[in-house]
Amino acid sequence: MGSTPPLSTAHTRVAVLLLLFLLAVVPWPGAAAQGGYRVMSVAGGGGQLSARLELAGDGEKAELGPDVQRLSLTASLETDSRLHVRITDAEHPRWEVPQDIIPRKAPRDIVLDASTGASPRSRVLSAATSDLTFTLHASPFRFTVSRRSTGDVLFDTSPSVFFKDRYLELTTALPAARASLYGLGEHTKRTFRLQRNDTFTLWNADIAAGNVDLNLYGSHPFYLDVRSASPAGAGNGAGAAHGVLLLNSNGMDIEYGGSYLTYRVIGGVLDFYFFAGPAPLNVVDQYTQLIGRPAPMPYWSFGFHQCRYGYKNVADLEGVVAGYAKARIPLEVMWTDIDYMDAFKDFTLDPLNFPAGPMRQFVDRLHRNGQKYVVILDPGINVNETYGTFIRGMQQDVFLKWNGTNYLGKVWPGNVYFPDFLNPRAAAFWAREISLFRRTLPVDGLWIDMNEISNFVDPPPLDALDDPPYRINNSGVRRPINNKTVPASAVHFGGVREYDAHNLYGLLEARATNAALRADTGRRPFVLSRSTFVGSGRYTAHWTGDNAATWDDLHYSINTMLSFGLFGIPMVGADICGFSGDTTEELCSRWIQLGAFYPFARDHSAIGTVRRELYLWETVARSARKALGLRYRLLPYLYTLMHEAHATGAPIARPLFFSYPKDVQTYGVDRQFLLGRGVLVSPVLEPGATAVDAYFPAGRWFSLFDYSLAVASATGKRVTLPAPADTVNVHVAGGNILPLQMPALTTSRARQTVFHLLVALAEDGSADGELFLDDGESPEMAGPRGQWSLVRFTCKAGRGGATVRSHVLHDSYGPSRKLVIGKVVFLGLRSPAPPRELAVYVNGVRTANSTGRAQGYRMSGALGAAHVAGLSLPVGKEFELKVVMS
Repeated sequence: MGSTPPLSTAHTRVAVLLLLFLLAVVPWPGAAAQGGYRVMSVAGGGGQLSARLELAGDGEKAELGPDVQRLSLTASLETDSRLHVRITDAEHPRWEVPQDIIPRKAPRDIVLDASTGASPRSRVLSAATSDLTFTLHASPFRFTVSRRSTGDVLFDTSPSVFFKDRYLELTTALPAARASLYGLGEHTKRTFRLQRNDTFTLWNADIAAGNVDLNLYGSHPFYLDVRSASPAGAGNGAGAAHGVLLLNSNGMDIEYGGSYLTYRVIGGVLDFYFFAGPAPLNVVDQYTQLIGRPAPMPYWSFGFHQCRYGYKNVADLEGVVAGYAKARIPLEVMWTDIDYMDAFKDFTLDPLNFPAGPMRQFVDRLHRNGQKYVVILDPGINVNETYGTFIRGMQQDVFLKWNGTNYLGKVWPGNVYFPDFLNPRAAAFWAREISLFRRTLPVDGLWIDMNEISNFVDPPPLDALDDPPYRINNSGVRRPINNKTVPASAVHFGGVREYDAHNLYGLLEARATNAALRADTGRRPFVLSRSTFVGSGRYTAHWTGDNAATWDDLHYSINTMLSFGLFGIPMVGADICGFSGDTTEELCSRWIQLGAFYPFARDHSAIGTVRRELYLWETVARSARKALGLRYRLLPYLYTLMHEAHATGAPIARPLFFSYPKDVQTYGVDRQFLLGRGVLVSPVLEPGATAVDAYFPAGRWFSLFDYSLAVASATGKRVTLPAPADTVNVHVAGGNILPLQMPALTTSRARQTVFHLLVALAEDGSADGELFLDDGESPEMAGPRGQWSLVRFTCKAGRGGATVRSHVLHDSYGPSRKLVIGKVVFLGLRSPAPPRELAVYVNGVRTANSTGRAQGYRMSGALGAAHVAGLSLPVGKEFELKVVMS
């Protein structure tokens, strides 16, 4: 097809008006280019711009297959902060992530700018209410996405776009000196910030997490980009963040070269979403608004969990529970790996070592003590004519097909069939089996493993899908995509090929398991999944998989945890003390000091390794009591962060730049992390260390163990902190109010204790915080008909004292009127000299216990800490507490 002559000024003006009123289909000017595509026509309508692309020249990379001749592009501003750009075959349907798996709402109409389509060589999609601008360039075709407020180019594709049946390629330029990228998982990485000249392969695989830089259990083609200041100076959006998602479930390599990012995908479509930010928290809010908000986790899941692959029998489990109780170390949940099963078959109990009667009695005792029990499930169903689950699965025809019959794989129980969770019957089958099993053993949550899908045999290639022309860097050696999984040519319900749906399996199993538990228990489900995909956080928590008992893995766990916070899966943690290999006493001690502050805190180890329950070494027990004691004090704060995560997608564990995006020194920090916006954890990560080098952003930072002022600086500062063998450094930033309770051995007992408020004052004397309360197990969290309370606390202080006010934002949770705040501690109060007296006023009335010398007041330079005890302030009732120093 030939090109049209350049448009005159008058014609251009007409084109602008036609696009503005969304009525035109405009031929595109420009000469053909060698390689890539050119734009042949453009249309506008409904707040979007669409274009038809045609192959320019003879194409390249013929060894990867013929090029698709005509492409369709659609760009739409779906919200003021989200831009959607989709490129697909204009003439033939292609695989895309189905709407019923990740629902995407239809875009709403947005009034476009009058400048839309202003250039004969490009077309612009923008709106006054959006900070994102899309520009479609002529021939050769490319597009850019830029930030309207600063002009910063966020995404800038090269003309070399390839679109073949089983190979798609697109490259975007990046400002290497300014862009800091995070995400693109799941991989075990040496750093949280992505390193240039690295390739990220996304193909879910059963590869142990102890291996760095390899594709692991999940696929998340999403990254967050934080930009530092440009040489232009002020007003350039320093610290502004944006996000990019390629919504595609096919296998891919993503190459990051510092100045560019290249996607090489073996199927599907190029389906990009751009999120404007500009704050990092805005990005995850906008991202999870699209993919689904994180599932609320039950309160008990924030307690400490214990597991081991290799528990021998019921007596072994009972001994572990007793060991924790004797050592006075909190234990919330006991777990059992595949040991409990009869010949490793799902939904069965080993009749000799884990018989039904004693197991039921064991779980009942846990429940009476306020503790919980979780077991593992693998998706492979043993092919066994005497096995009820298999018989019912065959009757309902729910298994994955291959070569005209059910695909036969091999996992722990031997020969297996795999439920096809794209089949609606499979979810019903799974729910029935879970319900039947829970009649025998009322487990409180389920752990779904091996769901990449893991397979102990390598299926032979059956057709071309099993060996595509481009081999992704699977396992770091470009091994076949069939290796140790089900064949890519296997067929799911509706004729969907495993080649396209492979990376979705863990997500689909998590969705089915979540729904089954919700239906059977009537309570908030707890599901832990190894394999994940975009949107998995709607249904499941995640652990980082089979790590190793090494100091490197201890550090790497922070990187993976922070990445999953970006992916919308905030309930995440690593196997404390390491899964494989023999841990050491020192490593285990330091690991619980870190792991106590993972959102999901579980000790888990492999069969044949040294036992590592926290009470076995006294030094580890001391570290556990101290670190978990602080965790249990922080439970109200952690649970409030869960509410924030469910409402906005905000990670529970966050990188420092989430709170300090303008401080470029935070961009590379991955040996520390924040819980929420202001609790900083600085663990020891090397053997033999007695101090830790920590970075503190500008402001005041107070120790959460002794309330001392650690740092007060107008700029970011590196500080060497003492790190005794039994202690982890945890600090709170000035400006935060933390709701606390007393520690206990279970969360149910901790929830019955009196509340404290810890008020850490900023330099200007202000602080604020929130407390969310509900029963911890209702299916909905903060639903319109649920019972819940949300209270906001604010404080303003000066030299003469401080005033704390509570603001009840919602109060339908009855117990909130009985729960009381018994103590308020102020950190950072200014006083020219130690005060003689603290006068305390509640709602304007001076309290009787406020006379005499100020008890518990300690000076730290010109600052001090004041403890106001003996209070009885109902959480669900607004109050004003005023402290006057004299």
